[in-house]
Amino acid sequence: MGDGGGGGGLNVVVFPWLAARGHDVTFISTPRNVARLPPVPAGLFDRVRFAPLPMPLMDGLPEGAESTADVPPGNDKLIKKACDGLAAPFAAFMAELVPCAAFLIVQAAAIAFLGPRWANTKHPRAPLDFTAPPKWLLPPSAMAYRRSEARWVVGAFQPNASGVSDIERMWRTIESCRFTIYRSCDEVETGVLAFLTGLFRRPAVPAGILLTPPPDLAAVDGGSSGDRAETLRWLDEQPPKSVIYVALGSEAPVTEKNLQEARRPSRDPSDAPPDLAAVDGGSSGLVAREMAERGVGVEVAREDDDEGSFGRDAVAAAVRRVMVEDEGKVFGRNARKVNEAVGDQRRQEQYIDELVELLRTGVEINDEKYC
Repeated sequence: MGDGGGGGGLNVVVFPWLAARGHDVTFISTPRNVARLPPVPAGLFDRVRFAPLPMPLMDGLPEGAESTADVPPGNDKLIKKACDGLAAPFAAFMAELVPCAAFLIVQAAAIAFLGPRWANTKHPRAPLDFTAPPKWLLPPSAMAYRRSEARWVVGAFQPNASGVSDIERMWRTIESCRFTIYRSCDEVETGVLAFLTGLFRRPAVPAGILLTPPPDLAAVDGGSSGDRAETLRWLDEQPPKSVIYVALGSEAPVTEKNLQEARRPSRDPSDAPPDLAAVDGGSSGLVAREMAERGVGVEVAREDDDEGSFGRDAVAAAVRRVMVEDEGKVFGRNARKVNEAVGDQRRQEQYIDELVELLRTGVEINDEKYC
C-alpha cells in the first residue's frame, strides 16, 4: 500500500472494492488472468489499472497455462512453481509500497482450522488427526475434514513441485504482514475473527462479505449473457419450491457417478421436488459443516471412505429434511436471519469504511504503529 498521490487517497494492490471510494487499485497477475477479469465500470477507469507480469516458462506446464483452471487436477503445483518465478518483478513493483496486510478470501474458520505455525509445531498432526477438530479450536466446534477431504489438507502441509508447501506459503504471507483482512464478518462467522486475532497474534480485520451488486436483468436480456437470461426466465416459470440448485464448485473433481447421484436421487415424486443440477461457485467440507452447525442447512451424508462417495438416497434424505419435513422450517428461519444480516448493505459498507480508516491511520501492535 502507498499514498495515492496528492488527493489523500490510498494506492492499494488487488483490493478492488476501494476503487469506488476514490482510491487507486492495481491488479497484478499474468496476462491471461488479467484478460479474464470483467470490464472495469465506466466510472472507475481512472482508479483501476492492471499490471500484467509475463508468466515464466516451466517444463511440464502447457503453453498458455496461467491458473489452476488451465491444468488438470493435481497439476496446480506446476502453476505455483511457475508463479514463484514472478518474485523478482513483483518485488520490484512493490519496492515503494508497504506490505501491511494480507487479504484472505478463504473462509476464516478454515484458516483457524489450519492454524498458525506455532500451533502446528506444538500440536503436530498425523493424517487422521485432520478428521477431528484441532486442539486449539474452542469446543464444541465440529470443524473437521472427512477422510476423503483429509488427503487434500495433508498434501497442503507437504512440499510440492515448487519446493514449498501451501501451508508454508500461507504462514509466510501472514507472518510478513501486520494484520490480515478476511472476506468475512461476525454476522457470518460469529466470534471467529476475534479468535483468529489471538491465534495468529495479529489483528484479523473483517472486510464484510463483499457481495456483488444484484444483476441488472434488463442489461442481461439485452447483453451477451443470453444463456443466463434464458435460465432466469425458465426459473420464473417454475412453481415455488420446485427447483433444487446444486453447486459443485468451479474446479471440483466430481466423478460422473456422483454427478448422476446428485441429479437423480430416488424419491417419491409426491414428497420431494424435481431437481436442477448446475456447476457454479465454490465451497468446501468445512463450509458445509459450519453451516450445518449453525442450523442453516443440511450436509448430504457420505460414505466414510477415501472417496467420500454419496448415493441418491442420501441426497433425497437431505432434500426431504430441508424441503418437506418440519425441521426444514427451522432451517428456513435460520437461513433468513443470516440472509438479512449479510444483506444489510449499510453494515457491509461500514466494514469497508472501517477498513479504509485502518489502512489510513495504521494499526497499533505492542504500542507500535504500522501501515
